[in-house]
Amino acid sequence: MHQFLMFSPEVAAARSAGKPVVALESTIISHGMPYPQNVTTAKEVEQIIRDAGAVPATIAIIEGKICIGLSEEQLELLGNSPDAMKVSRRDLPFVLSTRKLGATTVAATMICAALAGIRVFVTGGIGGVHRGAETSFDISADLQELAQTSVAVVCAGVKSILDIGLTLEYLETHGVPVISVGQPGFPAFFTRDSGYKADFQLDTALEQAAFINTKWQLGLRGGVVVSNPVPEMFAMPKAEIDDITEQALDEADKGGVTGKAVTPFLLNRIKQLTEGRSLMTNIALVKHNALVGAKLAAAMHDLPGMQPI
Repeated sequence: MHQFLMFSPEVAAARSAGKPVVALESTIISHGMPYPQNVTTAKEVEQIIRDAGAVPATIAIIEGKICIGLSEEQLELLGNSPDAMKVSRRDLPFVLSTRKLGATTVAATMICAALAGIRVFVTGGIGGVHRGAETSFDISADLQELAQTSVAVVCAGVKSILDIGLTLEYLETHGVPVISVGQPGFPAFFTRDSGYKADFQLDTALEQAAFINTKWQLGLRGGVVVSNPVPEMFAMPKAEIDDITEQALDEADKGGVTGKAVTPFLLNRIKQLTEGRSLMTNIALVKHNALVGAKLAAAMHDLPGMQPI
């Protein structure tokens, strides 16, 4: 038991009973959606995972502990606290040692999930290579974490605000396989079509689990991206979201928005420009990812000879 880990009663009971557990990030609660939709969505996503036969473990940093699984009161705290830090790999020691409130990004959630022995992590979208990275060097820590931390990440691809082609090139260079579910194409968060293909299409949880287990059995450390497109009825047209994204990026550049502030700014601006439709898409894709992630966790749990973390 790691000294910094604090398991909720539900997650502790699941571990004792040998039930599959699915990790969830908390930045989506504190920085990804407005209140009260953030807390409502978090609760609904957790219930989707329970209904699919797994146990949800939303992760956050609270009072000097990595909390694996949150109470309703803790979810409300994250959803209502403007001072919650957005925590990536470099920030974990600071937030823990100073006992600050921290919401974990994809990178930090992967680290915490691995510490807790959780193999499957569900999020909305992963970070990537930002546009203009050839001069700004702005590349999300999520990508390096995927290269070194053995957790499967179920997502709706990467946001269209990023350079998707360079993101996929980076993942390829670092040996991170990208799986697609239900289509050969790699999704782009709000839309099902990014214009790029994933490495492999594996549609069932059993196929995905066998692939991931084989990778780890070979001694190939690092994560796997399981890209799951938003359901078609909630997807936004590619041309529309591309135009809106370009406008939001231009406004961010002119406003001097940089670093960790970029993604929250862009998501909020896109929500405004789409009159709230992008938020509905965001909520729908996270819920869909939760279902796919829960099925994957169950399949990995039942797979004979599953490679431990």
